[in-house]
Formats: sequence, C-alpha cells, structure tokens
Amino acid sequence: MTSTTTPAAVIRTSDVYDERGEELASLTTRLENLGGRRQFHGPVRTLRCFQDNGLLKRLITTPGEGAVLVVDGGGTLDSELLGGSMAQSLADHGWAGVVVYGAVRDRHELAETALGIKALGSNPRKSAKAGTGETDVVVTIDDVEFHPGAMLYADDDGILVERVTA
Repeated sequence: MTSTTTPAAVIRTSDVYDERGEELASLTTRLENLGGRRQFHGPVRTLRCFQDNGLLKRLITTPGEGAVLVVDGGGTLDSELLGGSMAQSLADHGWAGVVVYGAVRDRHELAETALGIKALGSNPRKSAKAGTGETDVVVTIDDVEFHPGAMLYADDDGILVERVTA
C-alpha cells in the first residue's frame, strides 16, 4: 500500500517555541532522526511497552489521522520496538511520525519511509511479541509528560510538546 498522506507544512520547533514559550515542554534527551521526514508534528498518541512490540504491531494498522505516536520503551536499547515494515505501515495508515524511547532496527528502510522517526538508537535484536503494554496513557520521558491529544512538534533541533494543566 502506498501512502496517500500529503506531507505536512514545515513547522520549525524554534519558531513554535518563540511563539508559545513555556506553554511547551522541551525533551532534553537527544533522539536520533531516522525517518524520511526530518520535521513532523501532530496530536500525541501514546504506547508504553517494554521489550515487547506486540501491541505496537496491532496499533500501527489503525488510522493515524496525522498523529504522532510516542512509544515509551523504558529507554532500553536491548531489543528493537520498531522496524522497517512497521514504519511503512505507520506511514501507509496516515501517521505523521513516531518517537521511540528505545531501539529501532532496519535504519536503511526507516530512512526511506515517508514518516518522521526519532529514537534513542538501534539494535537488530527482535523484541517479544506478547502484546503487553498500555495505550493512550500519559507517558513521561525525562520529566516531560506526553498526554494523548497534546500537540507535538519535532525537527532537527528536538521535540516540543504542549504542557497539559489539569
């Protein structure tokens, strides 16, 4: 299946921060740009899983509607959570991007995918497929909270996400 999603307008994180300031949290963890799109943005969807991408495999076939999937893999590089065919499925289903706080694999395929992809690094080792984890929960990475529905902006400078106040 070929993606029919039109590339989103380029939005630079520095410009968004200059305009909105402290309404946004900035992730200080440096993630690598690995996808075919270096700038991406959209409402957050979340997944928390640890060395198990079974639930992610099910989620990637649902309509993305321009959302950015934030995957909290616990910050481990012991095994991948996302590979090339999974990234292509995300692109094909209209996701704007994916942020993986963990490992990916198939870097050569990821680079050719029309999807924003940021991750801690890579490892060719496969993860478990039991399907454990949680979706659409608040995910915290280095004191930055990612709430489902909050806007996320990503580019070469880093990642910004809207702060949600109760």
